[in-house]
Amino acid sequence: MAFFLNRHNAKEKKLGIYIHIPFCKSRCEYCDFYSNGGALQPRMVDDYLQALSDHMAETGKLSPDHVVDTVYFGGGTPSYFGAENLDKIMDEIHRSFRIAQDPEITFEANPDSLNEKGLKKLLKAGFNRISIGVQSTDDAVLEQLGRPHSFRQAKEAMELARKVGFANISLDLMYALPGQNLEDWLRTVETAVSLRPEHISCYALKIEEGTPMWGYKDKLQIASDEQQLRMYLMASQYLREHGYEHYEISNYAKKGFASKHNLKYWTGEEYLGFGPSAASDFGGKRFTIMSDIKGYIEGIQKHGQVLSDCESIPPRARAGEYLMLRLRTSQGIDPKEYEKRFLLPFAPLQRFLERCAGNGYAVFEEGRWRLTERGWFISNPIIVQLQEEQERSATL
Repeated sequence: MAFFLNRHNAKEKKLGIYIHIPFCKSRCEYCDFYSNGGALQPRMVDDYLQALSDHMAETGKLSPDHVVDTVYFGGGTPSYFGAENLDKIMDEIHRSFRIAQDPEITFEANPDSLNEKGLKKLLKAGFNRISIGVQSTDDAVLEQLGRPHSFRQAKEAMELARKVGFANISLDLMYALPGQNLEDWLRTVETAVSLRPEHISCYALKIEEGTPMWGYKDKLQIASDEQQLRMYLMASQYLREHGYEHYEISNYAKKGFASKHNLKYWTGEEYLGFGPSAASDFGGKRFTIMSDIKGYIEGIQKHGQVLSDCESIPPRARAGEYLMLRLRTSQGIDPKEYEKRFLLPFAPLQRFLERCAGNGYAVFEEGRWRLTERGWFISNPIIVQLQEEQERSATL
């Protein structure tokens, strides 16, 4: 399993850790993340905890120059896995890695799997941020999506987390849902804001092949691209008016509450993922663990292969990633930093960005280029074109 680089750099480096919890009470109709639905099997839980523990213990020895400042438990449904099990994983993280003095430690949760006892245990264990999957305030829509909770449960979960002492709560919302119109979406956003979360994520429904919803997608009434744009801009304006900074394409936060862990992904910092389907970017390599919990457990037990892919990222590819990831954020890109870091000319990108600015898709402010909200909505073709300009300039 020694697929991480052993690095001995005297300069301390920040590191994020992602833990994938591949267990859910049930599978949502739209979900394409790797998870196993149904009742938790005690033997599987014990084997998985041991595999994670062994994996982290080995990896921690190979990252002595790093200090962990963010930990993120995603899934699946970490809250369904149980506070006691999440606590055990945190104990192993503390044993295997050096932890920053004030780390951000997040876990994702479904409203129906939160209770006061568990929340108190997690708070005591150092968890200080919750991402609650609300998705909609309409119970009929939640049922259609296959969500295992009602909006009342979501509201009660939010109130309970506050009562226990969590001061950093994020709510996940979805728009462009079947049959949803602009007024429906506005009510959802207004209701979410009334709960006073520190962070809100807004994601458009994407029906992916392999999900249950894919099989009947043609029967659904889904908003057009133009309708989705209006929903996106309306939510952005409303959230901005209520004190939320739009700091990334899909994410809004009160001042000081942007997700530190997710910012690592978008700014190119290092992170390590544990568990099936978890991805890592560490030591100049990017690698992903197989999406198979039994294969993962067996691979760790037998010191075998658990990766589905692993590749070194050359500077040219990093340059393209810089454009793709930074333009997802309100920080945008710095022409001087780009040229110094990648030894590539920025002028060809500048010309294209100026054309984007003329169409209202980009702005140049305080020495940085960033996309506008309209530009964010169509960011994929913009980034592809920028990367093509980059590739042409690199071959001159």
